Amino acid sequence: MPISFNCVSCKKKVKAPDKAGGRWGSCPHCNVKCYIPMPPAPEEEELKLIPLEEGEEESYEKKMAESRNLQLDILHQTDGGNNQGGGPFNEQDKKQLWKNIITYLRLMADGELDQAHETAGGIVRYGDRAKEIIAEIARAETPEPELADIPDAILKGLIKNLISEINDN
Repeated sequence: MPISFNCVSCKKKVKAPDKAGGRWGSCPHCNVKCYIPMPPAPEEEELKLIPLEEGEEESYEKKMAESRNLQLDILHQTDGGNNQGGGPFNEQDKKQLWKNIITYLRLMADGELDQAHETAGGIVRYGDRAKEIIAEIARAETPEPELADIPDAILKGLIKNLISEINDN
C-alpha cells in the first residue's frame, strides 16, 4: 500500500512506495524536496483529526505574531542598539541573530511576508555582523534543517534579498 502525504510546498497529494518511507524525495508536482513519512504500522490505529473551532486558527496566528514581536522586543532590549558597528556581541546574541535569520528565510519561503518583514527589523540593525552569519549559512554544504526543503536557487535569492535589505539600512 503506497504512502500518501501532502507536499510541504504545493500542498498537493503525493504517493510514494512503502520502501521510500523515512527518506527524502522530490515532489512530482513542484520538484521540492520532501520528507516521505514512514508507513503506519499495521497495529497502529488511524487518528481522526478534530475540526477546528471557528476563529481558532486566526487566534493561533495572532498569538504567534505576538510571540515573535515579543522576541524582537526582548532582543532590542538586550543589546541597546550597540551591535551595528562595534560594541558587545556575545555568543547568545549571535545565536539569537542566527535564529532570526533562519526564521526570516523560512517565513519568506512560506510566503509569510508581513511576519518576515517584522523579523527582518531585528536583523538589519546588526549590519555587518548579520551579513557574516548570512555568509556562513550560504557557505554551508548542508542547509539548516528548517531550510532543507527550500530549493537552492530560491534560498540563494532570499539570502541576496536579505543582504540587500541590510545594505539599504
